[in-house]
Amino acid sequence: MVAATILASSMAFLDGTIVAVATARIGEQFHTSFGALQWVANGYTLPLAALILLGGSLGDRLGRRRIFVFGTVWFALASLLCAMAPNIGTLIGARSLQGVGAALMTPGSLSILSSAIARDDRAKAVGAWSGLSGVATAAGPLVGGWLVEHASWRWAFGLNLPLAAAVVALALRYVPESSAPQRGRLDLVGVALAAVGLGGLTWALTDAGARGWSTAGLVTVALGVAALLGFLLAERKVVAPLVPLTLFTDRTFSGCNLMTCATYGAMGAVFFVLPLTLQVASGYGPLAAGLTTLPMTVLLLLLSAPSGQLSSMLGPRLQLTVGPMLAAAGALTLRRVGAGDAPYLTDVLPGILLFGLGMATLVAPLTAAVMGAAPESLVGAASGVNNAVARAASLLAVAVIPAVAGLSGDAYRHPATMVQGYHTVVSVCAVVLAAGAVISAVAIPGSLRPWPQRARVGG
Repeated sequence: MVAATILASSMAFLDGTIVAVATARIGEQFHTSFGALQWVANGYTLPLAALILLGGSLGDRLGRRRIFVFGTVWFALASLLCAMAPNIGTLIGARSLQGVGAALMTPGSLSILSSAIARDDRAKAVGAWSGLSGVATAAGPLVGGWLVEHASWRWAFGLNLPLAAAVVALALRYVPESSAPQRGRLDLVGVALAAVGLGGLTWALTDAGARGWSTAGLVTVALGVAALLGFLLAERKVVAPLVPLTLFTDRTFSGCNLMTCATYGAMGAVFFVLPLTLQVASGYGPLAAGLTTLPMTVLLLLLSAPSGQLSSMLGPRLQLTVGPMLAAAGALTLRRVGAGDAPYLTDVLPGILLFGLGMATLVAPLTAAVMGAAPESLVGAASGVNNAVARAASLLAVAVIPAVAGLSGDAYRHPATMVQGYHTVVSVCAVVLAAGAVISAVAIPGSLRPWPQRARVGG
């Protein structure tokens, strides 16, 4: 059971990061702009962020294993379409379909663990899940780099097919079916408003970065904001809301999601621009650029499970404060990367080590705290909310921060411009990570109590 959930979440995380190394070659083959490359990343993240809440809710209603397996098969078929894409438009569309599959598959992996494993053993299991899934996130650029350099960027997507087959086989054999009683109809209005809100903001911000603000862009921003406000209002009135807003009355749950927004937004932007900068400005090939993150992979593999166990003894606040600060120091250290020669041992490795140590410190405690802050009947919804926050933060950060840094159009093809924009991106992300540490120190309690003793959810 644990193997199936780890492999599935690893596949989704892997695909979210593997593209970062492939963007330079995709841009070369399709002769496309920086904005189109942003959509190769955000085309996947947008439906994932908008629909992952639906994925958690569907699992709770219809069966977590059933939705988990369906999402895995969908993801595999979309991956095949990505591998065969004849042009950039088809690739972006196929990436969007991948995001839909990931939205159905990802929340099921955590909710299956949480529903089947006793609370006392959950921190250890989540630590293993977080550590190995985090390894996949960090290993994505490495695996992608090797495939892009020695085969083709298309194989980076084809790799998902045998992995998905293994997930389905393991899930059907070893994962028990589970669900939670739900009242009312499925919240399709909430799904539509969330998708319109996030989609409108992402399109407008990406377009503004490429061509400046236009009347259409401003109208779309207003539409996106209105849709998100409408989403919050709708969730207050629905019998079975997509996002039970009363979850946020719990201090731990709210604090963790604010910290998630800051941390994963910054990480998404840093690891979108770093491999591209190394290839465009510093003379690295795809494989060399992917290999730069290998120490982060090792740190996540070795330290995430012990970090989860430590948080079960000490409470999450210390690690959720120290982790983002270490990652912020790593982002600032990565400013050493520049045009021309960028020696790995002096300019890249120190920043990667600090960033990786920060993520290994915070990933498992964050996940365990979020899941522990929800009652048993809402673990799928809690997982979906936290995953949606992480993806939405990365989505908007990739759309906004490079644009603020002056990366648009063909600018990424010019080493000096790419480096200047990259330095701005990592500096902004360091500030955002530091803000995440402050949020944790202020908003997250030092210890977690069993759910019945906490602030009552649901009125």
